[in-house]
Amino acid sequence: MSTGAKNTGPSDAAPVNTEEVVLTSHRLRGWALPTPGGGKEGRGRVLVVGGGRTTPGGVLLAAEAALRAGAGKLQIATARSVAPGLALRIPESMTVGLPEDDDGELTPAGAETICELAEGCAAVVIGPGLSRVGVAEELLGRVVPGLDSSLVLDALGLAYLTAYPDGVAHLDGRSVLTPNTRELARTLGVPESEVEADTPHRVTDLARRTRAVVVSGTATSWIASPDGRRWRDESGTQGLGVSGSGDVKAGVIAGLLARGAEPAQAAAWATYAHGRAGERLAVRVGPTGFLARELLSEVPRVMAELSS
Repeated sequence: MSTGAKNTGPSDAAPVNTEEVVLTSHRLRGWALPTPGGGKEGRGRVLVVGGGRTTPGGVLLAAEAALRAGAGKLQIATARSVAPGLALRIPESMTVGLPEDDDGELTPAGAETICELAEGCAAVVIGPGLSRVGVAEELLGRVVPGLDSSLVLDALGLAYLTAYPDGVAHLDGRSVLTPNTRELARTLGVPESEVEADTPHRVTDLARRTRAVVVSGTATSWIASPDGRRWRDESGTQGLGVSGSGDVKAGVIAGLLARGAEPAQAAAWATYAHGRAGERLAVRVGPTGFLARELLSEVPRVMAELSS
């Protein structure tokens, strides 16, 4: 991981259990990311797990986003049938094929390989491109308890916490959950209408229950940490509501974790940078119609602007 000192929060962040802080470029500059290490080993290794024969794109987007956010090394674990193609699409990665069923979906038989790949990683992302709830629960049930790295659970990766509510407690707050409102409702066991009616409260509730940082929202995003801190992000445009956009955000979070950011900081920076990348594309392409993969090249530029 990065050798830079970790910063626990912006100087003007809200005290615990008070109303949320609005994220701005000024606030983030006051919550500077750790200084990246001098080489790829110093910027941390990320492992991205997910995908299947029909859904390799989510893994591709999250994996490239981790590198764009500054991670030094990348590993991908995905369905055996699509692993060679992803290896060619992202030549910077080490890509490993996992066992899959007749439909090309990952099976729990790949758990041991995932655990081996995770050793020495600074951050692990699990969930992009997974499409079967039962398999996700069983696979993660075999993998997550043995992890000792920072963890990002995205998309169906959240199904694990439905089955194992305390499933990331052993990571001592080094987890980030990135559910959309539907996934947030399913994980909490409440109707989606209740989440939509009071998203900040529900995000805070899940953070406290799971002892993880939680990021969720639509036009407005909310970030909550287990200690009660909460941030509100109003960056972005409606064009970010497109397939693959969440995979990009999850990958950026992982890349920042690999660089040494603490979970709330990684979530805040990634959420704001993701929104600003969407705003830049809205100007150049249009308010809607830009693609999630176009966000990737904008991320380093936005990060540079925020760090200046």
